[in-house]
Amino acid sequence: MLIPILILSVAAQIQLNGNFRRYSAVRNRRGLTGAQAAEAVLRTHGVTDVAIRPVRGSLTDHYDPRDNTIYLSETVYAADTVAAVGVAAHEAGHAVQYAEGYAPVRLRSAIVSVTNLSSQASMVLLFIGLFLYSQMLFGIGILLFSVTTFFQLVTLPVEFNASRRAMDTIEGQGLLD
Repeated sequence: MLIPILILSVAAQIQLNGNFRRYSAVRNRRGLTGAQAAEAVLRTHGVTDVAIRPVRGSLTDHYDPRDNTIYLSETVYAADTVAAVGVAAHEAGHAVQYAEGYAPVRLRSAIVSVTNLSSQASMVLLFIGLFLYSQMLFGIGILLFSVTTFFQLVTLPVEFNASRRAMDTIEGQGLLD
């Protein structure tokens, strides 16, 4: 059961990286940087209290609700590419979700710490259960792993919604020609 999930995850990551690389080579005609695109999404939705800062790395972009900041990677923050605009607008979509109190993002935030603990403990218990031939430990490991699966299922609508908000703003405000 884990092998198909792993294969699907790796395939999605390969596709994401390939698309980002391809569209990182395409400059947008308006010359809009990732930071400017994120600001445009926030402004369109009336969100004014979110900071936008650069962060080291590539594809390390994220919105951190703890400090209400969008962190854009070096390959997005000051880049004027189609990929930079898309990634930055998506991350700004997350900030808008928090500002509007979008229910799935609130649920996701509420279970993130439990999920982190469950994820770490599940692998340990799965391996110990296998090693000791303990059906009970293995079963508890599977149960804890199911928390991680639930988190991923909650994450999907959050990600799709952030992308929809980004695309609506990109199209509605003419951020890309």
